Amino acid sequence: MDEQHDHTDVVIVGGGVAGLALGTFLQRGGIRCVIVEKHSREHVAQRQRAGSLGAGGVRRFRKWGLEEAFAGAPSHLSDETALPLLVEGETRYWKYGGDEDGDESVFCPQQVLVANLTRIFLREGGDLRHEAADVALENVVDAPLVRYRDTTGTTRTIGCDLVAGADGFHGVSRRSVPADVLRGDTHEFGYAWLSVLAEVGADPAAVMAVHSRGFSAQITRGPGRSRVYLQCPVTDTVEQWPDERIWSELAERFGGPVKTGAIATKQVVPLRGVVFSPMRYGKLYLLGDAAHLISPMSAEGMSLALHDAETLASAVVEQRSSGDARLLDEYSDTCLRHIWNRQQAAVRLTDTMHDAGDVSHRGEFRRQIARVELEAMLQPCRTTT
Repeated sequence: MDEQHDHTDVVIVGGGVAGLALGTFLQRGGIRCVIVEKHSREHVAQRQRAGSLGAGGVRRFRKWGLEEAFAGAPSHLSDETALPLLVEGETRYWKYGGDEDGDESVFCPQQVLVANLTRIFLREGGDLRHEAADVALENVVDAPLVRYRDTTGTTRTIGCDLVAGADGFHGVSRRSVPADVLRGDTHEFGYAWLSVLAEVGADPAAVMAVHSRGFSAQITRGPGRSRVYLQCPVTDTVEQWPDERIWSELAERFGGPVKTGAIATKQVVPLRGVVFSPMRYGKLYLLGDAAHLISPMSAEGMSLALHDAETLASAVVEQRSSGDARLLDEYSDTCLRHIWNRQQAAVRLTDTMHDAGDVSHRGEFRRQIARVELEAMLQPCRTTT
């Protein structure tokens, strides 16, 4: 069929949290943009992944007048909130939530955030194109073009001033950067989580457990749904984890009976941190999972994506309003400083929570060190507030 041509200021590849947040920020800053997403709207809306939005992410949405982005979040956590941490079955508490500026964190399932951002973006006149097949990026150094096929089979080409690659770890955007330009640094923790989506609510919203059999957790994903995580060897397969074993193992690590329910999905997820640099190549800017992965123990995946999105949006708005491209030129360095800071904290927290229980990976010496670190986290908060 005939090829159709468009032009806009920014093309965003990927319609998840990072892409939708960036698009909404840009719209509020008066910048034209188009979001192309390879999956259907229904598929994107139902994806069950991250569930925690840190205080920094909450603050960024409020800065842009987007409090409704996390409307419907099942739980808000202030800096005084204490969550249960079970240590060999003993209930302890640790602080999790807001920051010293008074902003709270929220447990906001990804599908809630995506649904809210989609509604806001479209309501404000946004151009969101789902089911974009065979997306390809061309001429990203000088004059970017994004080409794809729509649902009618028509090839569409969008010219733009810059491309934002927010299409995830396996997306086309990062693959558009030459291998001799892009550096990838990875830290493998050496163990995995069995990640289970269960049709059973979490009450309270988050419970974690340090146990000699391994780390475990149950985190809300909205009414009547939760994620269950069980530390396991990276060599495990889902076939080794029938439903009955999952619930009995969770009860063992929690130190008592647990509420059970139907299991919708399960997968083995090796824990790792990954950072790609630079996050800019010509007029292509990477953000979110396209540029980095962080240990899920940190619960900072969405917050990191929002930091990237706001940094890029602010830089584009500044360049357009004043002609000053300095923030755009500094985008990669600005984001990477923040990312490495959060990676350091994520590695420390992940090691502490896992080494303090299971000795099979790093031994008794490291377990004792981790227990000291764990006590330092727990001592300020032995009871609920």
